[in-house]
Amino acid sequence: MVQLHFCTINGNLWRTTSEEKRELELLQKPIYNSVRRAAEVHRQVRKYMKGIIKPGMLMSDLCETLENTVRKLISEDGLQAGIAFPTGCSLNWVAAHWTPNSGDKTVLQYDDVMKLDFGTHIDGYIVDCAFTAAFNPMFDPLLEASREATYTGIKEAGIDVRLCDVGAAIQEVMESYEVEINGKVYQVKSIRNLNGHSIGRYQIHAGKSVPIVKGGEQTKMEEGEFYAIETFGSTGKGYVREDLECSHYMKNFDVGHMPLRLPRAKQLLATINKNFSTLAFCRRYLDRLGETKYLMALKNLCDAGIVQPYPPLCDVKGSYVSQFEHTILLRPTCKEVISKGDDY
Repeated sequence: MVQLHFCTINGNLWRTTSEEKRELELLQKPIYNSVRRAAEVHRQVRKYMKGIIKPGMLMSDLCETLENTVRKLISEDGLQAGIAFPTGCSLNWVAAHWTPNSGDKTVLQYDDVMKLDFGTHIDGYIVDCAFTAAFNPMFDPLLEASREATYTGIKEAGIDVRLCDVGAAIQEVMESYEVEINGKVYQVKSIRNLNGHSIGRYQIHAGKSVPIVKGGEQTKMEEGEFYAIETFGSTGKGYVREDLECSHYMKNFDVGHMPLRLPRAKQLLATINKNFSTLAFCRRYLDRLGETKYLMALKNLCDAGIVQPYPPLCDVKGSYVSQFEHTILLRPTCKEVISKGDDY
């Protein structure tokens, strides 16, 4: 059997010493710098938010503060720089994709477990990063479970690593944790139908999924790819379903020109194309642009397959879910955790 020479030596050593790989890095430098700038804004915003998040806040105020801080620090500029997707601030058994719609009066409580998942981008290069905030220390083991599981996923990830191996390692760490809530002990479970994902330019989900349980696909991670490594730990069933009122939407990445009968739907699509393109958005963002009475037109775009709705994803009522997430880049010479900060 013939074996390529470089496979017989330390792969990492070859990558860091290869002149060809270093040349490749130089070619990619503008991309790296864009995503690093977006990551620095993410770090600054989450540091600021951690200092002001407290029980009694209106969730809508929390989101507006966070989003306006992103807009200011990133020097928002149309599709060139700004918010990459709606601020997820899902509470308790809601795992993902919840943000308040206009008029929502939900208030953050002392016993809430909030996943704060927000994104920044420059030139379409997206940083997707999340943490969980809880005020009651009884939830600390639940938060630690997903934080350590995410770190494990990051350690396992790399060029030519199989996605299923990352998922198996994540699940082993996640499910080694227990949490006692109001006198009852729960084993923390990985949510089996939630995943991390590859990230493309202006494309938050670029086709590959990073499982957080064993038994996933054999597909390999490849050089040059961006990934969101995210894990969700739950005291519930470890399985989510769509529930509650939808707030998140995104234009399908591969959709071509499609004829629309309703003039209002055409008008709304023009607004979406101009302001979001294929980045995710929420109803509050449409309200902010001055759009009114758009729900029928939005439904029309969803029914036509042009826009995809992303309703909240929920485990069983009464359970608690935690999440941590980082964006990583598989550079030719090394693995870079783009969104890493002093906090996590």
